[in-house]
Amino acid sequence: MKFPMPTRFPYRLIASIALAQLLGCAAVGPEHKVPEIPLGQGWLSTADSRTETATLARWWQTLGDPELERLVELALVRNLDLRQAEQNIEASRAMLSRAEALSSPTLKASGSVQRSRTSLNGPEYNPQRSPNQTVSDVGLDASWEIDLFGSLRRQRESAEATLQMSEAEAKGLRLAVAAETARSYLAMRGAQRELAARQASVEALARILELVRRRQQAGDLPSAEVERAQARLDQAKAALPAIEARRQAAAIALGLLIGGLPESRIELAASQGAEVELGTVPVGQRADLLRRRPDIIAAERKLASATADTGAATAELFPKLTLSASAGFRALGGKNLFEEDSQRGAIGPLIAWRILDGGRVRAEIRASEARQQAAAIGYEKAVLSAISDAEKALDQYGHTRQSLAAQEKAFASTGRSTAILRQRYKLGDTSLAELLDAERELSDQQAALAQLKTSAASDLVALYKALGGGWEPPQQP
Repeated sequence: MKFPMPTRFPYRLIASIALAQLLGCAAVGPEHKVPEIPLGQGWLSTADSRTETATLARWWQTLGDPELERLVELALVRNLDLRQAEQNIEASRAMLSRAEALSSPTLKASGSVQRSRTSLNGPEYNPQRSPNQTVSDVGLDASWEIDLFGSLRRQRESAEATLQMSEAEAKGLRLAVAAETARSYLAMRGAQRELAARQASVEALARILELVRRRQQAGDLPSAEVERAQARLDQAKAALPAIEARRQAAAIALGLLIGGLPESRIELAASQGAEVELGTVPVGQRADLLRRRPDIIAAERKLASATADTGAATAELFPKLTLSASAGFRALGGKNLFEEDSQRGAIGPLIAWRILDGGRVRAEIRASEARQQAAAIGYEKAVLSAISDAEKALDQYGHTRQSLAAQEKAFASTGRSTAILRQRYKLGDTSLAELLDAERELSDQQAALAQLKTSAASDLVALYKALGGGWEPPQQP
């Protein structure tokens, strides 16, 4: 099968196109540069941190609770938000493939059969032909846009940056899921310990009430003391349902975070966990946030995409060159469609240039430049917000640990004084009421200690999150 070619093949045209393709390596528009933002002299507070850089990819393994570690790892696999983010990444990856395909030649096959009738009174009527005609046509059409001024290249850059932004956002979501799973688990364990301490306090107050009743019946105390002891017991009991509700809510939240039904982790509320290890954190330097925080990486990639979009919009000021070619068969009827005389073909360049469009191109460029500037401001905001988050989390964790240390001392002192009262009670040197009141105070101190431990653990998780821990950042060259 032969296809007709022009008698004078356009070698000069082909050579010009090849040269234009080489020249098209230079794209118009701005090149992406990461803005330089002053990061200050260092952390404001380093009392409870270490400034050396360390890998925080799996910070939950440093807390010393195997059950917590298992739940976080499970959530990172099953969480529905993370699975949804993976699909968003696939969509961005497909759009990148589409942008890459724009610079490749396209080839389309076509075929048609058209039955028509010519008007006998129209100028196109030819008496020598039948007014009823059947035209058959099959062929191939090819086109190739030469990227003279980098429009296609900028579109590829934008799509690639958008894909990387989606990946960074997914990493940020991974960080959030790990932190929320750890927080919910720690809140559940903290509620368990607080509930146990409050129940011990209720038991101590119940014994005090019983003692006061016996002394009142013996005439040693007025009835008002009984009412007072009863009110203290009722007040202590009133605090228990709220603690139980917190424990249950945390277990329900774990079920959803792990991608299951709310009741799927209820059994954890009845089990016991290990004590969380609260130590110093390797926060590194402020500059480390630029590579560890996914929101900063996403903001920088958004800026890169907006910069590439500005270049693509600028390229619209210049002409576009497309090389097109077609070949096929066209004939009246279908019997002689594939004969040599039915062959058709064409080849040639097409130049398109938006010379006069009412200023739409320049308006599009200005809009793209405005979006680029907004993205640059968004990047600066992301960096400063990250530093602020890390500073607040570091300061909060440090102060909570100080409060925890003071509470531990208070609990230890109360424990020693209660132990002394127990010995004195055995020797008959103190009353049962005084001992029971000391036991009640010890239980209250234990409940307060459990609350502070939960707060410190939650603040530690917040610090790891603020530092960008929870995924493996790319290695620096």
